[in-house]
Amino acid sequence: MNFKDYIRVIEDFPQPGISFKDITTLLQNGPVYKEVINELARQLKDVEIDCIAGPEARGFVIGAPLAVALGVGFIPIRKSGKLPGETIEADYALEYGKDKLAMHNDAIKPGQKVLIADDLLATGGTIATSINLIEQLGGNIIGAAFLIELAELNGREKLGNIDVISLVTY
Repeated sequence: MNFKDYIRVIEDFPQPGISFKDITTLLQNGPVYKEVINELARQLKDVEIDCIAGPEARGFVIGAPLAVALGVGFIPIRKSGKLPGETIEADYALEYGKDKLAMHNDAIKPGQKVLIADDLLATGGTIATSINLIEQLGGNIIGAAFLIELAELNGREKLGNIDVISLVTY
């Protein structure tokens, strides 16, 4: 299945020069959304994973159902101030701004094998920050899985030597 056929591209959003990949059109199509999760699960079936972490908010729509499909837990990585317990935080840069990510400081047990899942790998800033937070808690990053990768932005370079799966490349 060509998942790209279900992704709407919106030019100049959220600012001029950005070619936004809108996955809402894919998510609205239940069979296609299910196939995205099934395909990622197929590619990860032989990987030992203890839990999946996903950054807010679109990482939740890929990471949580993937965690269910693989039978592992899901760890939300949220924006600062959104988690009720004690947290660790780190600043990061977006393609078009800055923000701060947080995790509960007890979300990852030392030595756990963690896969990061998100909708999009662009510059790699969000995922590199997620890696930083997980490693601060003693987690071992075993890979990252994405629906979309924007190859020209070279986000993989910020992720070091971790294995990366992307279903669609622009």
